[in-house]
Amino acid sequence: MIIAKTDPKESLSEHTNELLIRYDELKNCYGDKIKISKVWNLLRLAVIYHDAGKAYTYFQERMKIFLGEKTEKSNLANIPHNYLSPFFLPLEKLKLNKYDRRILIEAIAYHHEREHIPDPEQLLQVAETDLIHKFDDVSEELKIDVADSNKYFRRIAQDISRRRTKQKAGDDHYIIYVLVKGLLHRLDHAASAHVPIELDDKYDLTNLTENYLKKITNNNSNYLRPLQQFTLENQDKNLILTAQTGMGKTEAALIWAGQKKTFFTVPLRVSLNALYDRVAKDMGYTNCGLLHSTSAHHLSSNGDENWEVIYDQSKHFANKLTFTTIDQILKFPFKFKGYEKYYATFAYSCIVIDEIQAYNPWVVAVVIKAIEMIHQLGGKFMIMTATLPKIYLDELKEKNVIDENCVVKTFYDDKLIRHRYKIIESSILDNLDRIVESSKDKKVLVIVNTVDQANELFNKLENREVKNLHVFHARFIQKDRQLLEKKLAEFDRNREEPGIWITTQIVEASIDIDFDELHTELAPLDSLFQRFGRCYRKRELDIDKENILIYTNEVSGSGTVYDKDILNFSEQFLTEHAKGEAKVILESTKIDMVKNLYSKEQLAGTEFYDEFKQAMEELKYLDDHLISHQEAQKLLRGDNSVMVIPRSVYDEIIPLFETLEIEKNKSKRTELRREIELYTCSVSKYTYSKYLQPLDHFRQTSKGKYRLMDYVYILDRDYDFNENTLKGTGIKKEDSNSESQFW
Repeated sequence: MIIAKTDPKESLSEHTNELLIRYDELKNCYGDKIKISKVWNLLRLAVIYHDAGKAYTYFQERMKIFLGEKTEKSNLANIPHNYLSPFFLPLEKLKLNKYDRRILIEAIAYHHEREHIPDPEQLLQVAETDLIHKFDDVSEELKIDVADSNKYFRRIAQDISRRRTKQKAGDDHYIIYVLVKGLLHRLDHAASAHVPIELDDKYDLTNLTENYLKKITNNNSNYLRPLQQFTLENQDKNLILTAQTGMGKTEAALIWAGQKKTFFTVPLRVSLNALYDRVAKDMGYTNCGLLHSTSAHHLSSNGDENWEVIYDQSKHFANKLTFTTIDQILKFPFKFKGYEKYYATFAYSCIVIDEIQAYNPWVVAVVIKAIEMIHQLGGKFMIMTATLPKIYLDELKEKNVIDENCVVKTFYDDKLIRHRYKIIESSILDNLDRIVESSKDKKVLVIVNTVDQANELFNKLENREVKNLHVFHARFIQKDRQLLEKKLAEFDRNREEPGIWITTQIVEASIDIDFDELHTELAPLDSLFQRFGRCYRKRELDIDKENILIYTNEVSGSGTVYDKDILNFSEQFLTEHAKGEAKVILESTKIDMVKNLYSKEQLAGTEFYDEFKQAMEELKYLDDHLISHQEAQKLLRGDNSVMVIPRSVYDEIIPLFETLEIEKNKSKRTELRREIELYTCSVSKYTYSKYLQPLDHFRQTSKGKYRLMDYVYILDRDYDFNENTLKGTGIKKEDSNSESQFW
């Protein structure tokens, strides 16, 4: 037996068969979406031979040592098996042209991405002195043909060491390469994790959504709104839709998705959690996935008995519908090592981008580049947003993404008047009396631009007689954030309960809450109108005075969280429209304002526009396979955050770390790490740098001593939260005057 894996022990034939089973499943599920037969032929060959190099004597020796079996040690070089597997290919019998041969060899040789590539002469030497003597063993184990001589050894070694395949205009071989290598990654990872490659391929999200809408409308024959009817009629198109809040965009997107494998993205994790709960619980589709940096915590605390299964399936893209952040799925424009797995998946999938305007210019540039690449591969996309900056639409047009198969349309209803705003030329901190008075019989939402401003407001209001006063932002540890999210949802459901919730941008996108009055600091128009959508969300305005107050003086986050030019232009647009009085604003007016604000003509020469154009230019010239997956993640997210545990919290959970230090069971260690992460929070690395201390916990292994959870730091700042009252300000304000950009 040729050993392929040790945990659990698995033979080469067993592991390869696991891949072949998933290969058949994938082809049966989505073979009609990838119509190039050559892809499936080359992919099957790659599956069969991908781990043949594990027959190498050195590898087998290592496997036996891990299993505690006696073995004699050789003096062979430690060469990763993936570089050796191509030498077993029966190239003479396969009769591949040079392009297909290189695609097959490269897919196999790089199905594990390594830092270093062996010298071709070293590969050749190992093949001729060791591998050639393993041909019969591999042939018998896998019941396959293998090379019968060393005739092609030098050519294989040269193919492995040559410059790797990269994208060129009009190069069809590149597309085949991406699909073969990317799908091999998916098959191998799913087989190794023992999860399905695909779930519910025939499941129809349209039927699911229509049944749900019929249920909540009591089978009303007009259960589909105009936006939803439109997406139903255009399921075969790519869509770019602008629609006001309350038109049922989420349901419209699910109706459009239909039977397509779907990734649904929104900017904020709290919004993703809410969408996942809505589909899994309210709509009853329990096989949907949730994938973001803290999704395991939400799933485990959500009462799902099989949350670990859901989490593993989500990580391996097995679900028909996955709610995810863009940094988990759309980082392939950076062409990092192994990007093909993510990119190839979109050959038979669709992506929903919700609220694209909520991202900063750099992130939007990456999203637009990803959409361009998905379009080239034949995947589908839908952009749906309450407001769409014109510069983004112009960029998509320039890239020929908007073609005869793409529909751009705007939906709004000016008959439904929901918002009347008033500009207040003072600081929000100077208007606490109005906020407190309104909270006596109304649900009052206060949104400010920084965590520090939110906490200062909370501290000032805490001394007043206010019922149900809470502050909610991103400077709480995960465990407490989950409690606050649930409390906010409960407060929203109890329509008769007045009170005040002070928040940051964390509630802007896709949070289904409905307050009676909104007090907000000035923000960019697109952000402001998202905030508007949390007030009178689906109701007609039934009062004759303003329900939204915008404070324009001493605005926090100006120049740090938000671009100063965008803020100034936004104030100008709003002031000109209001003309010094409380002013009703129509949905069409909101859309036009954002369109004009984010036009090239308005933004020319601003730092915002220059940053966006520079980002688009940089993405054109990124070279393939130069950076790691982790580096790509940092580039997309930004490298300004660090995971911390406040000192007072850390002192209480030291026993968890002590248990982790000595725990031998792998799954129990994973569970301990997840439990510890519930006590973490992301903060600005630069703002808090002088308060960061590395964890002083280590684990001793046969390979040496290493630091546990080296990505987590202790933060020497106080932490304020009462689990009984759900009140507090989270991590205490830093000593510096710098403002947090974390929501």
